[in-house]
Amino acid sequence: MPAPSLILQTLLRPLARAVTYTRWLHLVIGAIVPLAGGLVYPGLSDPGPLDWLIAAVLPVPLVAAVALIPSARRAEGLQARLMLFPGKHARVRGGTAADDAAGGISASPSASWTDRGRTALWMVFRMEAGLVAWLLSIWLLQCALVLSGVSVEEPVLESLTPLASARAPAPLPVLALLALVVAAGRLDRRVARLLLGPSVKERMAALEDRTERLLERNRIARELHDSLGHALTLAVVQAGAARAAGDPEFTDRALATIEETGRAALEDLERVLLLLRETGRRPAGASPGLDEAARLLDSARSSGARVEAEITGTLEDLPGPVSREAYRMLQEALTNALRHAGPVPVDVRVTADDTRLRLLVANPLPEGRPPAVPGSGSGLRGIRERAALLGGQATSGVKDGTWSVDVTLPLR
Repeated sequence: MPAPSLILQTLLRPLARAVTYTRWLHLVIGAIVPLAGGLVYPGLSDPGPLDWLIAAVLPVPLVAAVALIPSARRAEGLQARLMLFPGKHARVRGGTAADDAAGGISASPSASWTDRGRTALWMVFRMEAGLVAWLLSIWLLQCALVLSGVSVEEPVLESLTPLASARAPAPLPVLALLALVVAAGRLDRRVARLLLGPSVKERMAALEDRTERLLERNRIARELHDSLGHALTLAVVQAGAARAAGDPEFTDRALATIEETGRAALEDLERVLLLLRETGRRPAGASPGLDEAARLLDSARSSGARVEAEITGTLEDLPGPVSREAYRMLQEALTNALRHAGPVPVDVRVTADDTRLRLLVANPLPEGRPPAVPGSGSGLRGIRERAALLGGQATSGVKDGTWSVDVTLPLR
């Protein structure tokens, strides 16, 4: 069972938060409209219950009409974000997800009649609940004065008269007022989330935007993996081959290949970093396409691999997305062959016709080396993801001692 001190601390904690009082203020501000209208009619010099009822009901059509203006929803949403949820004014750190204003309150103009209807309900609620909160707050303060022996000439409610002879402790109305402030603020926040929360259309738009960002991040991650992985693999293979050969001429060729591959990788890295920074500038150089496959094949050959390539069809006429993604798939397939099999014969077949593009990369497995588990690497997973995004398919595996990567992409 919780200790009494812990219970007391839990009860008093909301009273130490500035947002508790901004919530109460946000609600009480809504009473301005019925109070101003009540001063005109029926008059609030000596109001009774009927007068207060009339003052509360008469402004409803006007408030509902104002809510039909699209910008009214934006104004109410911004006010709710500022005054109902923790922020710099709240003097608290690390608000919970439930207190995240941006995630729970919309600040966009009304885009449909449903939004206008919800805004109208919110504004009417804020007006009526604000009037009730104002009346109860003033009444509780006057109760405290009466119980303290102070005369109240014009009580806000007639029920104050019997309190003149009561013997209740004067602090009780003050405690009740503090409880009212906390409870009214929490009610205001919950109703705001219900009526000013994002509409279905806004939620779908936010979900689509988040999905696009995730897809873009995955695409950038694949770009970095394929480009830098290919460059580093070639550099390692070339350096090892040059050291083993001991031939100055071969070493010079290897260093030239490493330099060329490194520069290409730096260009890809700079382009990706520009995308991540979102500077608005165009990337430095476009992504390479499959029509530049000769560069990949030459890099693989310079590392010691015996690459036999057969290209059928016109690669320059391929659609841009297909050409770029196919280039990355070929790059990753060659990188895998060099990384896991070493300088072995590699057979590359590229076939492009009117309806599809087929890419096949095959190489024998070196003796004494266990075959890789199909699909276990992130590069192979990236190839399958690229193919799936383009509506194609990619398979990889070992058959008769030969490892192959087979990709088919539709062109229509």
